Amino acid sequence: MTRENSLRILVAGGAGFIGSHLVDALLATGARVTVLDNMLTGREANLAHLRREPRFDLVEADIVASLPKLDRFDRIFNLACPASPPHYQADPVHTMLTSVAGTHRLLERARDDGARFLQASTSEVYGDPDVHPQRETYWGNVNPTGPRACYDEGKRAAEALVFDFERMHGLQVRVARIFNTYGPRMRADDGRVVSNVICQALAGDDITVYGDGCQTRSFCYASDLVDGLMRLMACEDVHGPVNLGNPNELSIGDLVERVVRLTGTPSRVVRRPLPVDDPRRRKPDIGRATALLGWAPTVDLQAGLEATTAWFAREVSPGARATGIAEVHALVS
Repeated sequence: MTRENSLRILVAGGAGFIGSHLVDALLATGARVTVLDNMLTGREANLAHLRREPRFDLVEADIVASLPKLDRFDRIFNLACPASPPHYQADPVHTMLTSVAGTHRLLERARDDGARFLQASTSEVYGDPDVHPQRETYWGNVNPTGPRACYDEGKRAAEALVFDFERMHGLQVRVARIFNTYGPRMRADDGRVVSNVICQALAGDDITVYGDGCQTRSFCYASDLVDGLMRLMACEDVHGPVNLGNPNELSIGDLVERVVRLTGTPSRVVRRPLPVDDPRRRKPDIGRATALLGWAPTVDLQAGLEATTAWFAREVSPGARATGIAEVHALVS
């Protein structure tokens, strides 16, 4: 990226799973990075290795309430919002306000600073899609009054704000529609399928499958996603949203089978009702990202699952003794 070693970058939500990996990658370019996080779902442990880094600052604040006084920035990444259903449904009003009021505050800051702005949106803007795979031109099938609306509609509103600022103020904006992402630093309690299945398998507990397990997802490893975010921010000529995700689609049942084989767990599978508005199929069309950014995922699902499982075994369940876990140090950042 141009002038990367001289850039001053703000990462809202930088103590979270994806945000902390992004911070590491940005610091590796030589940039100065400030993280703004309310620590609702972010964790200081994700950034503990940066405590003595002179080009890094951590500011605890909630973008819904106000923005603290900070130096001018050249780039602003907005990743501030709980991303898993149990977390964003715990306080749906705050979730919605984070996406709307919080994004508005950050956009105003970007306008005042003359900063380029990247909004972390989500594949959830497509809802339970009627179009497969999902392209950026698809407007989605979202329930605006259901239990997931605080996140789905919040992110859709955030996108509208971002593009309004582009039209009204000439702000340089980027919108990444992020599909299911996994890897080290996921929270064990975040309720996402990868962390749920791995942690239950490592503990030997029943593995919960919602519905019949035939619903599909496309899982992108964290380092691939971060590479896409950085390329998107650096791209000099991009307008409109860009899907970032792995187009290799598989069923939840297949994911469970892979984790069971990987861990050698004695866990049994138990089924629970499918949550309200849970998408049946999810697969990104990444043709736009490939054409504009030269980007495509490179980390194989098996290698990514091995690295993620090894991290959970070491960091979350240090007493677990699962067979077949491969340490893939090159992937664990």
